[in-house]
Amino acid sequence: MPPEPAQPRSAGRRRLREEDEPVRREGELRMPPPREGSGGRRRLRGEEPPSRPEPAPPRRRHRYVEADDDSLATPELGVPAPPEPQPPRRAPARPPVQPVRRPRAESPAPPPPARRRPTPPPAPPQPPPDDRPTEVIDAGQVARYGLEPDPEPVPEFDDRDRSRDRDDEYESFADDEFYDDYYDEDEYAEYDDEDRAAPERIGEEPPDEPRPRRKRSKRAFGWIAAVLVIVVVGGAAWFGAQELLGFGYDDFEGTGESDVLVEVADGDSTNAIATKMTQAGVVASQKAFTKAAEDENKVRSIQPGYYQMKTKMSGSSAVGKLVDPASRKGVLQIRGGTQLDDIVQPDGKTTDGVFALLSKSSCATVNGASTCVPVEELRKVSETADLATLGVPDWAVEGASKVEPKRRIEGLIQPGVYDVKPGWDATQLLTEVLKASTTRLQAAGLPKLADGTGKSPYELLVIASIVEREGVQQDFTKIARVIYNRLEDNMRLEMDSTINYVLDRPIVTTTPEDREKAGAYNTYQNKGLTPGPISSPSKEAIDAAAKPAEGAILFFVKCEKNGLSCFAETLDEHNQNKNLARERGAY
Repeated sequence: MPPEPAQPRSAGRRRLREEDEPVRREGELRMPPPREGSGGRRRLRGEEPPSRPEPAPPRRRHRYVEADDDSLATPELGVPAPPEPQPPRRAPARPPVQPVRRPRAESPAPPPPARRRPTPPPAPPQPPPDDRPTEVIDAGQVARYGLEPDPEPVPEFDDRDRSRDRDDEYESFADDEFYDDYYDEDEYAEYDDEDRAAPERIGEEPPDEPRPRRKRSKRAFGWIAAVLVIVVVGGAAWFGAQELLGFGYDDFEGTGESDVLVEVADGDSTNAIATKMTQAGVVASQKAFTKAAEDENKVRSIQPGYYQMKTKMSGSSAVGKLVDPASRKGVLQIRGGTQLDDIVQPDGKTTDGVFALLSKSSCATVNGASTCVPVEELRKVSETADLATLGVPDWAVEGASKVEPKRRIEGLIQPGVYDVKPGWDATQLLTEVLKASTTRLQAAGLPKLADGTGKSPYELLVIASIVEREGVQQDFTKIARVIYNRLEDNMRLEMDSTINYVLDRPIVTTTPEDREKAGAYNTYQNKGLTPGPISSPSKEAIDAAAKPAEGAILFFVKCEKNGLSCFAETLDEHNQNKNLARERGAY
């Protein structure tokens, strides 16, 4: 039977692998074997990775059955002999895509070195694509001819997925086996510690052996601690006993020996008073005074001034004498409207003037001697002493120098309480009082208060003194307005107080005979203000003189028993007010 004709061979061909090797899947990389002598250790940072040999091109094996002899193979089962193999076609090698490096933002200081992943090896070249169709052989023919099945197809590399594949390759190199961390490397791990040389000091002599520390005895510390505890506890007990039992301070016995004056200033505390008492020799110690003052509440309300005490007094005796009102000396009190000379009242009684008050305040008996300054000495100093040296304000010196000598300082001593030290002479006494009064006049607003009134500060003081003597405080501003209106209309003031000032009478009425007497202070005969003040005006009178009430009033008369006055703009109204005052018994 003739043999069957051979089947024509297709234009395509089948590809065989020369040897079995694992198929590399997508995203899987071949890692280079470790270098010889490295011991499998990791490479150092900055060390270049080992060169990788180019893979050999796969060789194709034809699927046919070899003949038994040396001749050409005889195809079986109609399988034609393959044609001669042709060299494989290779695609041009593509250069590895370098990652785009973005410029780093400038920073003031470079960051610390960070861990970097190694650059992945270049992708292996892919075999050239074969456009010829491949013959399909079923499983029966494979088993019959002993052919090997085709390996699984390797997916072709797509440039569009190159960035994604590169990220996968980077992730594969993040394994600890390829991580470049020089902190974890030890180049001398293969050597034993015993083989290392002992360290030596270079350039310096080895230090001396440190001296052994002395062992402190615990018993010594115990004794020191015990002594400290005893001292602290003993001191606390001593001071506590002093506070509770009241011992541990010096104190005199008895009620004292000789007289001594002690000044208590405004705002002095109990401790400050105790210090002054100790310095003056009144008590032996501050503690003696303060302990005794704890049981006396009057000490806390003690008034400033001079107090006559005794030396070498016990604490309790000193406190008792200090709170006694009779112990306070040198108290001078001037009331508003007081004049320098004494005033004789209608009932015959005498009201002390400023000179008499100054003399009495200077009186004290210290160790049997009197310290009183006579009125005659005070009057003489006021008439002859230099006004500026005596303490008269600068703005009042010119006006006061024009007044007759015995009345020069009239109105310059402000109402209030003064502390006079017993033992001062007449000059020192007047100087201290006038200086203190100048401070009070300044506090009342002078001389600035006279600005805008058209009057000098001294003239404003004169108006205020007349207002003080003519009426009560409720009528001060109206009386001041009458004075200003009469002066503007060039009228005589016709104030009874100015005539009674010379006569040393406190009443507000005058007789026709009184009004006929000539004198610089007779405002019934003279126009304008008096040469000087007629009394010591209060702050309220000074304010009224600076800011009088509004109105066209020109007359006033005392029409009430409580001292209030009735005011009028015309003489007829004034006469009616006078009749009303008589009916009411005001004068």
